Amino acid sequence: MYNVQCTKYEVTKDKGQRTMNEKIENKEQLAWLWVPTLYFAEGVPYFLVNQISVAMFTTLGVANDSMAFFTSLIYLPWVIKPFWAPFVDLIKTKRIWIISMEALIAITMILTLISIPHPEPEAILTMTTPVKLFYLTLIWFVIMAFASATHDIAADGFYMLALSPKRQAEMIGWRSVFYRLSNVFCNSALVAIPGIVVTKGYQMTTGWQVTMAVAAVIYILITIWHFFTAPKPIDDRPATNTSAKEIARGFIDAFYTFFSKKGIVLALCFMLLYRLPEAFLVKMEAPFLLGSADQGGMDMPLQTYGVVYGVIGVCFLLLGGILGGRYISRVGLKRSLWWMAAAITLPDLAFVYLSVCRPTNIALIASAIAIEQMGYGFGFTAYMMYLVFFSEGEYKTTHYALCTGFMALSMMLPGMAAGKLQLMLGYRKFFVFVIACCTLTLIVTYFVRRQVDEDYGRSTK
Repeated sequence: MYNVQCTKYEVTKDKGQRTMNEKIENKEQLAWLWVPTLYFAEGVPYFLVNQISVAMFTTLGVANDSMAFFTSLIYLPWVIKPFWAPFVDLIKTKRIWIISMEALIAITMILTLISIPHPEPEAILTMTTPVKLFYLTLIWFVIMAFASATHDIAADGFYMLALSPKRQAEMIGWRSVFYRLSNVFCNSALVAIPGIVVTKGYQMTTGWQVTMAVAAVIYILITIWHFFTAPKPIDDRPATNTSAKEIARGFIDAFYTFFSKKGIVLALCFMLLYRLPEAFLVKMEAPFLLGSADQGGMDMPLQTYGVVYGVIGVCFLLLGGILGGRYISRVGLKRSLWWMAAAITLPDLAFVYLSVCRPTNIALIASAIAIEQMGYGFGFTAYMMYLVFFSEGEYKTTHYALCTGFMALSMMLPGMAAGKLQLMLGYRKFFVFVIACCTLTLIVTYFVRRQVDEDYGRSTK
């Protein structure tokens, strides 16, 4: 009798477990409802703050030195986000953080729309619009940047909590695709809107206000969508058993072990210098392409810029990244480093060509940008793989977060100085200076290769 009861209990237990597993699987099938929009939402404010702001300030007449300094400075939240990441675990749930940050980002988009000034047409033409007119706009951009960086932390954590490892692996490619689609959307559709509005007889400021309005409406819809579609995982709860003091102590220990790692000085040099040429170049690409011929620019309309840089450029950037990942998996990180260092530096010659020859053929201009972007995408893959390599060991997650902080710093500091350097040198000499910086990339690559294991990153298949 006892055995029969036990058997019945076990059958009931197995049925219950199967039912629970089926429910989990059904919920995970709904990941298609929220994963793509979550990572699209992650990308939009990032590209809005770090790239569209450059185009906006340039077309409204802010000088390159002020534009580059302030738009690079608002990159700071992504540099320092590892320092408040532990507290996102401690306070509320990841789901609440995601939805509240999306709501805050939508609000700051509306406030940015209202705050965009109306410079005098003459100031825009002569690039003498005082940056002080944009101080309130910059404040909203800064708040948007902090909200976006916090959203990144919560989104990545929520992704791991809401999906099983198997489902995470299935969705990770699509998560990357939709993040990159946000890049295409921002640098093509949103950038083109002001140009279209201007052709209808309105001011450039009105065009950028329409751009921010479109972004805000999209973000409001995404926030509402996630409120209804984002699941409520059982494990998504604040770390009530862990005090803030304990989290801080753990982070300090992770911080200490990071800076105690063997080869840390060389690793930091690599993180800060490998992308140095691109860090200078990326801040001046939009001003050069959009700037008037009198000031050394290519005088490209915003709609054309949106297609050439925002669609063609980004597509080739993605292609370079895909090829880079496949190449590393085939030969390993160590053997690929030289080729990737060459790929991230030599194509910068495309901008030397554009500034010297000044072609008017759009196909030639688009080809030059495509080559530069593809090279950057290919070479950047080695950089990201090295961050993973250096983060291996205890506190891997925190160490990787610190690496990405230095990655952001490597773009912020050169970007702050890029505008002043360009005004001192002019576009042609500035791009030659960028090529000269490539030597530092090659030097740190030479030394860091010695640290990397022979087969690291190579597929075993």
